[in-house]
Amino acid sequence: MMKKFEVTILGSSAALPTRNRNLSAQVVNYRDRLFLIDCGEGTQMHLKRNRIRMGKINHIFISHLHGDHFYGLIGLVSTYHLLGRREALHVYGPEPLEQIISIQLDVSSTTLQYPLVFHVTQHSEPEEIFNDGRISVTTLPLLHRVPTTGFLFRELPHPRKLIREAADRYGVPVSAFEDIRAGNDYVDEEGNSIPNSLLTRESSPVRSYAYCSDTGYHEPVAALIRNCDLLYHEATFMQDMLASAREKQHATAADAATIAKLAGAKRLLLGHFSARYEDLQPLLDEAKAIFSQTGLVEDDATYEV
Repeated sequence: MMKKFEVTILGSSAALPTRNRNLSAQVVNYRDRLFLIDCGEGTQMHLKRNRIRMGKINHIFISHLHGDHFYGLIGLVSTYHLLGRREALHVYGPEPLEQIISIQLDVSSTTLQYPLVFHVTQHSEPEEIFNDGRISVTTLPLLHRVPTTGFLFRELPHPRKLIREAADRYGVPVSAFEDIRAGNDYVDEEGNSIPNSLLTRESSPVRSYAYCSDTGYHEPVAALIRNCDLLYHEATFMQDMLASAREKQHATAADAATIAKLAGAKRLLLGHFSARYEDLQPLLDEAKAIFSQTGLVEDDATYEV
């Protein structure tokens, strides 16, 4: 049975909220460990709306310092304080973020009751910034007007699955099971070798989720997210506004689809829509003409990776 790996969209609008779409924020749930990506204004309200246990979020990843991606952070930090949080909260983002939050806490005479730990991200090279032995998070340098990174959530390889009947048949002791699950052959006391392929089967494949917002068309990211199971890519504009997209370093729906195709992604989710688009079907049509496995995200919806 596959372990839980899903993402809940808390906001998918670009720059301005709309009646139906909040500003950028998502929660990745991996085996009931919760990770928050971006924290636009109103994020904590949408966490409550989706009945997501905020106290289980210990790691927050901020892609860049445009307000629609982090203006909700100080509110969430303050709410944790008022609720009596004690566990450390780790925040990953561009270097100025720590100063920005610290100033807001200082002017409000707030001394947090819990450790707030900042981790500086850099946007020149991909970098693994989190690894708990089950899942890793790597930054994805993107093309935007300010230093910006996406994030790649990737499962770590699972141990091979032991075939207990085969192990018993060949007299393999329990003490050797861990070594065999790691992929090694079994050698008995007489020097006889039992191939690992007779004792184990392949484990479930590792899964990955890539978050790419905000960015212009940036082909280098395709190699970094090769074969990802689910790609969220901004689609702020349509191709008829290509000049604006290039000027503002945002992507069109066609750009997003092209990156998905180059990366060999299994599925693409479009998001970060300009508020000018009330009907998003044309964006979907534009992307699906290039990459058929494309969908439009909906706020408050959850997607399996």
